[in-house]
Amino acid sequence: MRLEPEFWDALHEICQREGVRMRDLVRRIEQSAEVGGRTSAVRVYVLDYFRTAATDAGHSRVGHGAHFATADTLAADCA
Repeated sequence: MRLEPEFWDALHEICQREGVRMRDLVRRIEQSAEVGGRTSAVRVYVLDYFRTAATDAGHSRVGHGAHFATADTLAADCA
């Protein structure tokens, strides 16, 4: 499987956080993928994993966000 170094780093980080081996994680990703090949499924999984962690609830659990703009402020700035 060919991935950019950043995706490999992200996969290693996910494995550490979740306490799983790389091959087991990739096998799970591949089995649950709805469309596309393995590499595409891994990229989507990594993106989704970190997007989920980047929600307000995810940030609150790990103590992020206190010094960043709130979601409402960001939404107003982006409109």
